[in-house]
Amino acid sequence: MDIAMIGLGRMGGNMTRRLLRHGHRVVAFDLNEASVQSAESEGAVGARGWAEVAQKLTAPRAVWLMVPSGEPTEQTIKSLSEVLSPGDTLIDGGNTYYKDDLRRADALKARGLHYVDVGTSGGIWGLAEGYSLMVGGEAGVVERLRPIFEALAPAPDKGWGHVGPTGAGHFVKMVHNGIEYGLMQAYAEGFEIMKSRREMNLDLHQIAEIWRYGSVVRSWLLDLTAQALDGDPNLTHIKGWVADSGEGRWTVADAIDLNVPAPVITLSLMMRFVSRLDESYAAKLLAAMRNQFGGHAVKTE
Repeated sequence: MDIAMIGLGRMGGNMTRRLLRHGHRVVAFDLNEASVQSAESEGAVGARGWAEVAQKLTAPRAVWLMVPSGEPTEQTIKSLSEVLSPGDTLIDGGNTYYKDDLRRADALKARGLHYVDVGTSGGIWGLAEGYSLMVGGEAGVVERLRPIFEALAPAPDKGWGHVGPTGAGHFVKMVHNGIEYGLMQAYAEGFEIMKSRREMNLDLHQIAEIWRYGSVVRSWLLDLTAQALDGDPNLTHIKGWVADSGEGRWTVADAIDLNVPAPVITLSLMMRFVSRLDESYAAKLLAAMRNQFGGHAVKTE
């Protein structure tokens, strides 16, 4: 089966390689010419424009997008919709907000085009391990694309599934990322508590390795934590500044809309915001209030 991959960054490039290794024909397009040439050197068919992407695919065409969410995705879909034909399918594998999927699917349907949203997890390890794919869209269209999903997943029958109608794939991935925020925050807090008990001189890498086997808190995230701590348990080369992709925010917003309490996910998102403060005005004001009502000492600069 042939498919176009739009966006050959680290994740899109690795997905292209995995598809090629499974015998699929991939038409590769990226605004970066060097990325297209790299894909060509590995067996992909390069394209240098939207029309060429369509020309080099067999109908009904399937085009997979791995571009940044928001306006880049909007513009890419708009450009592709003008060169594709009725019956073709656009697949958004990026971190899109599921409500945008609903709007886009309606607009594309008016042109006779299908839209499939795929929540994709696996990061830089997906090439070797396979990707977890949460697929939303029309059942018949998803079934036709099954060979693509089976190639990208860890195994043909593992790590992927059609989870529901349009929007469901990215909705499930949104919640997945919210859970991920909470898990990561719990590990981070636990390891900081252990590090702070200085008189015990705990080896955090050793502890992570112990927990990886048999423990009820073992996970792939713990495996990665152990790897990060190996050789530099103080993480001297890393600044404590944590970004968020937006999906944690969307999860919290949906929890509020649905009246579902989600304190762990919400607080883990707030802690990412805290990590970006060079200095906390709120903490200063708390200290000032304690001084005002109780005469408690304050530290001055």
